[in-house]
Amino acid sequence: MKSIFAEDVSQYKYEILSILKKFKNDGTLIGNGSRNIIKFFNLNGLILNFKSFKQHNIINRHIYKFYRKSKARRSFEYANMLIGKNYYTPKPIAYIENHDVIGLTSSYYISEQLENTWTLTDVLSKTSFPERERIIKEYTLLMYRLHNDGIEFIDNSPNNFLIKKEGDIYCIYIVDLNRMNFYDHIKIDKRLRNFARLTNDVTIIKIISEEYALLSDIPPEYCFKKIVQATNAILIKRKIKKILKLYKYLIKI
Repeated sequence: MKSIFAEDVSQYKYEILSILKKFKNDGTLIGNGSRNIIKFFNLNGLILNFKSFKQHNIINRHIYKFYRKSKARRSFEYANMLIGKNYYTPKPIAYIENHDVIGLTSSYYISEQLENTWTLTDVLSKTSFPERERIIKEYTLLMYRLHNDGIEFIDNSPNNFLIKKEGDIYCIYIVDLNRMNFYDHIKIDKRLRNFARLTNDVTIIKIISEEYALLSDIPPEYCFKKIVQATNAILIKRKIKKILKLYKYLIKI
């Protein structure tokens, strides 16, 4: 086992490791657990979020042991990097990996569990959500800052942003951190393609386009066109995947 803990929570090391022994049967499940399993546990008043990553096939197990950082390790390291750059993300607590002679067998990322938050999905799906347009613009500013820092957040879908209001400020926390790319500079078309997984609602895309254009000093029509093109491309890929799955299913019958 390999376990790395944040320095200021090392006193909880043994309690956290003991939670892993009962992870399968205890804790409060978040979501349906169909892929990664996410649960939170109360550790003497400290609420911790445990993410157990999906088991890999034998090839990827070998790769994640010898050639590539595990998703849990990347999540931990990227969280610390984001906080160091003054972004919001739940406080990273630890990452834990288990290995055998072949490769990685399981991995966990532990972070602080945020309470009293909404997801960006909640905001985008309700036209009556309080200060909805303001929050969308705050999200757009967040993405602009990431892009300017050379960070491409690949899993840019609305469920991966948690929103917490503190006074008059909306703090947008980034979660599901293990997939990011880093560049010295990100060209404008690549920046705009990064919005492809967010929504196909043209009203929302228009707000994002106008705000991103204002921040970038480029025409809003260009931003809108490129985001819509990228969004449509994603929708086509998803339709093709569904057709292929149906085709494979019919072949087996």
